[in-house]
Amino acid sequence: MKKYFVSTPSRICLFGEHQDYLGLEVVACAINLRFRAEITRREDKTVQIQIKDEKYSSFEHDQSSYQDIFIDLSKPIRYENNRDYFKSSLNILLKNGYPIEGGFDIKMDSEIPIGKGMCSSSTMIVVFLKAILEAIESPDRNRPEKIAELAFMAEVAEFQEPGGKMDHYASAIGGLVNIDFGNNSTSVFPMNNPVDGCFLLFDSMEQKDTTRVLAESKIPTLRALEQLQPYGISSVRDFWQNQEKLKLLENLENFERQKLQANINNYIILQDAKKLISNCFDHQTFGRLLYEHHENLRDGLGISTPKIEQILECAMQSGALGGKINGSGGGGCCYVYAERSKAETILEQVQNLGYPGKIIVPDSGVRLDKTEEVTL
Repeated sequence: MKKYFVSTPSRICLFGEHQDYLGLEVVACAINLRFRAEITRREDKTVQIQIKDEKYSSFEHDQSSYQDIFIDLSKPIRYENNRDYFKSSLNILLKNGYPIEGGFDIKMDSEIPIGKGMCSSSTMIVVFLKAILEAIESPDRNRPEKIAELAFMAEVAEFQEPGGKMDHYASAIGGLVNIDFGNNSTSVFPMNNPVDGCFLLFDSMEQKDTTRVLAESKIPTLRALEQLQPYGISSVRDFWQNQEKLKLLENLENFERQKLQANINNYIILQDAKKLISNCFDHQTFGRLLYEHHENLRDGLGISTPKIEQILECAMQSGALGGKINGSGGGGCCYVYAERSKAETILEQVQNLGYPGKIIVPDSGVRLDKTEEVTL
């Protein structure tokens, strides 16, 4: 019998925050904080999962306290809450015809802070699905885009949540990627040009309510787009392709106009960033675009917090060239971009304020790390 060891990375969203669920684009980078799992098959119909306790949810902790979860595959799988992701993942696999005929022993561990905008739920689902697909030797185990789509179905579609697909695709595919969610499809474009310099990730130590923040950002924007449909508007892209149409925003109430304008601005910033990364990269311009993106997220979508602002201000006063909140917002993590020579100074200055941080680097996507033969 084989034991499979798999892992998948967290991600930072460089450009396109709050754009995936609008059918737009993101530029994301997988990073070297990984969710890991090891799996062996069982003879019975029980799935036993050991996972690190959520109270150890910051990257300053390294305790090894685990909780046990049991799922009985001999009975219909029923959800106990609307975030019952292990059960929903198994249900999605079964609904899609994957041959799960027995149980599994799975142990899971993570370097990713939980509930901090680092897609911990999405990466957990991606690595859980990867582990099972390896154990049943499915051909889809080597198809990261398929794993990402299954993970989206298990986390978002199954519970009719308001989130998008960025986290699942960015983690599964890895590296620096431009992902376009337009035309009801997903297109992935690896960006092989290296971004010189480095990123520093900081934890504001604030828990966040992703579902609430997404709803407060997504729903007003979709409502604004719906109100402008009689004028020929169906997407944020329409304003970028013809900026004369920006005059139509005057037909909206202030709240909806503010949300839509922020998303339009961020789409324009993303297009500028793509050109910069693909052509003639410049540290200063890259940092400036990151912070402009953050300003729109803060002032337009209202997703920053005083602690996030304190971190970014301190980091930039210490030499960072730019930075932004990471994830849906309302707390959690943020990151900055800096020249490598300034990284240690910035890290020290922000940590002196009481916020843990790490220097992070790009990483590969979901993968099989190794296998071992196990004797019963």
